[in-house]
Amino acid sequence: MTNRLAEAKSLYLRKHALNPIDWWFWCDEALATAKAQNKPIFLSIGYSSCHWCTVMEGEAFSDPAIAEYMNANFLPIKVDREERPDLDSIYMQVLQMMSGQGGWPLNIFLSPEDLVPFYAGTYFPVDPRYGRPGFLQVLQALRHYYDTEKEDLHNRKAVILESLLTAVVLQADNVTESQDNELLQKGYSISTRIITPNPSGNSFPMIPYAELALRLTRFNWENEASDSKQVCTQRGLDLALGGIYDHVGGGFHRYTVDHTWTVPHFEKMLYDNSQIVEYLASLWSAGVQEPAFEQAIFSTVQWLKREMTDKSGYFFAAQDADSFTDPTAAEPEEGAFYIWSYSELEQLLTPLELTELQQQFTVTPNGNFEGNNVLQRRYPGKLSETLSTTLTKLFAARHNLPLHSLTTDNSITIPPARDNQEARTGNWRGRIPPVTDTKMIVAWNALMISGLARAYGVFQQPEYLELASGAANFIIDCQFVDGRFYRLNYEGQPTVLAQSEDYAFFIKALLDLHHATLGIKELSSLTPPSFWLEKAIAIQEEFNEFLWSVELGGYNNTSRDASQDLIVRERSYADNATPSANGIAIANLVRLALLTDDLHYLDFAELGLKSFRSVMNSAPQACPSLFQALDWYRNCTLIRTTTEQINFLNTMYLPTVMFATASNLSPTTVGLVCQGLKCLPAAESLEKLMQQIDRCQTRGR
Repeated sequence: MTNRLAEAKSLYLRKHALNPIDWWFWCDEALATAKAQNKPIFLSIGYSSCHWCTVMEGEAFSDPAIAEYMNANFLPIKVDREERPDLDSIYMQVLQMMSGQGGWPLNIFLSPEDLVPFYAGTYFPVDPRYGRPGFLQVLQALRHYYDTEKEDLHNRKAVILESLLTAVVLQADNVTESQDNELLQKGYSISTRIITPNPSGNSFPMIPYAELALRLTRFNWENEASDSKQVCTQRGLDLALGGIYDHVGGGFHRYTVDHTWTVPHFEKMLYDNSQIVEYLASLWSAGVQEPAFEQAIFSTVQWLKREMTDKSGYFFAAQDADSFTDPTAAEPEEGAFYIWSYSELEQLLTPLELTELQQQFTVTPNGNFEGNNVLQRRYPGKLSETLSTTLTKLFAARHNLPLHSLTTDNSITIPPARDNQEARTGNWRGRIPPVTDTKMIVAWNALMISGLARAYGVFQQPEYLELASGAANFIIDCQFVDGRFYRLNYEGQPTVLAQSEDYAFFIKALLDLHHATLGIKELSSLTPPSFWLEKAIAIQEEFNEFLWSVELGGYNNTSRDASQDLIVRERSYADNATPSANGIAIANLVRLALLTDDLHYLDFAELGLKSFRSVMNSAPQACPSLFQALDWYRNCTLIRTTTEQINFLNTMYLPTVMFATASNLSPTTVGLVCQGLKCLPAAESLEKLMQQIDRCQTRGR
């Protein structure tokens, strides 16, 4: 027997459709029912590819005794965090206040009359273990507390609500615009330290920090570590060589559970892959032309085409960490699709191939993950032809394909397994693939469009631009209903009004496409740059109208007509796995000011930075994207030159530069450089142009 979630469009919610818990959606009816019945709300937030969400679904949420008590004493609500990041952000703050750390599943208990939380946790086992209480005992204790400790409950909620409201307003300090250069240097130091190799713990990509550290190396500040560029390079090497990267099929996993970048948590998220593609392309353009970077970008794009692109042009959201080893298995196993036993490698490869694989990758008879091998490269550089053939051979074995049918880019299309049932019953020739969450999320698609646009500018691979343009056109054509922008799309149906990250990331993507296509001389079969700019301007107008905070500055997470069910209206400034919406949005405003000569955009950017300067000063470790926005504001540069020169300059690392075509330059002029609100003398040689660009890019030094 199924519950309400059987009707959900979200894969994550449908995974809970067979639970004996009487799950509700987050909706007005559920909230009203909880209030009328005086039942505390048990709100559980997660996402489809979350390993511990899957574990808890199969354990506590499937337990009859827990379900019976839950249904009688609480109003249980399930939320997909990828559908409602605004809800997730608010209640994740509470979890972090209570426990000092976050994570998913996010399980939180709310008072029905005001939706203010009074207790929060992550994974709860059925029985006490791992130092955690059993879930039924937690439920019983919390219901008793709710019924008998009303005064303490009231006081507890008051403290939590006050903390949330204080976090929204932000405490002002005396940091002024005149101190921006010192502030930038502070952000640079913190970000460089954060991505410096750590001798213990998990390893996350942390791309917003790596991007900030890389872009600010150009200042060569005194008293800073002379190896900061090397720290940025090492982050790229750890990603491109490590076990976090799928060396056989392309694409990056979420993170590794060790400091050596060896054993990943195996889910593949679109947002991670998009940011890593952009970062590796930036490293290459900054002069770190490591062959492993180019190969990782290329293979990741092939994975994107093969497994993560809908026929309509948009990109899927994620692939699970777990997969079934055979159709009769009760539960999927983490990493099963990606790992290799030594005996399997012995059967698939010749002795010479296996020897070379062991010389170049961490392959041993005992393995590095539960007796199996996660492939990790030992050395940078270009792989030999024989080793590339060996990896293709492993790809063919993974999918049980004849080797002769594969080209060097493994350019086939593999349909997704959309749920566990499809994974079990699909006619898979090789290993059963992990389940793919096929929903379209505007913000994550936009990040990948930006990554592809940057990679196209650097490597001039036409398919990168084609994929980026296809996804952008899908969003433009399908995500606007009655003049409003929508966040999600399920099989052709847009849903959920766009949130700040959708607006900010997609405007950036459109500006990046404009930037990339300006250097193309023949545009007969391509979308012209002017189209992308016009769309960016139009969407920015809607963004300003519905999400700009007139009272505080910056952008609210949700529009004013979609915030009725929120206890606070946040303005996200902290970077997590993705950049902060406000950091990207403020940088967009500066870029639009450069391209349109409309200083209204610069006014918004100035107000936005003013509203967040205090948190940039007090918690620089939280907001690298705001520092990137500050860099744009302080060092923005516009170059007017020919299409040919733009095409050349696009391959270079110029992090605060925008281009405009100039068809009426004098024969002796190479280009015109505008430094913020003033233009420099016309450059009459490429050498002079580059000198001007360098001075403009570092005028805060």
